[in-house]
Amino acid sequence: MSHPVNKTYGFRLKGTHQDRVAGLDSIGRERRKEETYIWNGLERGEKGRIVFQYTLSGEGEIRIGSEVFPLLEGQAFFVNIPSDHCYYLPESSEHWEFIFITLFGAEAVHYYDIIVEQYGHILHMPANARPLNYICRLLEKIETAGISHAYEASRYAYSFLMECMQYLEHDQKREEELPVAIAKSISFMEKNYGQDISLNDIVHVSGLSKYHFTRLFAKTLNETPIQYLTRIRIQHAADLLQQSELSIEEIAKNTGYTSGNYFSKVFKSLLNVTPSDYRNSQSFMPVDRMFID
Repeated sequence: MSHPVNKTYGFRLKGTHQDRVAGLDSIGRERRKEETYIWNGLERGEKGRIVFQYTLSGEGEIRIGSEVFPLLEGQAFFVNIPSDHCYYLPESSEHWEFIFITLFGAEAVHYYDIIVEQYGHILHMPANARPLNYICRLLEKIETAGISHAYEASRYAYSFLMECMQYLEHDQKREEELPVAIAKSISFMEKNYGQDISLNDIVHVSGLSKYHFTRLFAKTLNETPIQYLTRIRIQHAADLLQQSELSIEEIAKNTGYTSGNYFSKVFKSLLNVTPSDYRNSQSFMPVDRMFID
């Protein structure tokens, strides 16, 4: 998460479909140090808004009704406006750095109600969780290319909701059900896919012997650790090809490959198309998961 601090974007785009489905009101990353930073959910001018905010570092605090919750690194909250809540920088905190997204629309409210009813207002997420990666990629996209119309903004708003639902209902449950050694190795790969890591590095994190780890990994996920790592890398590479202007060589380095040529061979072996053709053709749809046989 390498975005500049204090970048906030607001949107007032025409399109009644946003109220029926979902719209993007604002998104940003901020670092607050002043005690005057405070938002009261009953005193704000916006109505019918859903706020998601995730703590990157430092500490914030939120009161929801009569309960007060600290917001430490790795914690997020979901609230709607208007409602009886107030979030702020507490006196005991030197700073609060966070990313946030504010949505509106009938579907946004619908999924907010589902999430809060099943998981509560306060959520715990690792820094590489699907919804957080989505916010960071969207910030990069907005900063470089902006958003041109309401349909595009609505698509991003709804996609964020789906990222949240997939994380909460699938990814998080899978993480809880995975053997500890496998969960550790997956977390390591997802955080370090951009580095030149090897099978031995992955095995070391698991705490098991190479023999037992590779057998357990294959039994649990039906693929090898290196296949899993390759899939993570190519998925991120596909995103970069469609959402950035980095060269093929730069994308290779950003996804853990020391050679652009080797990266291109791996990419083509999985998607049956070269990185350049994938980038230049509108007929290839980005995928959330790629299966390797």
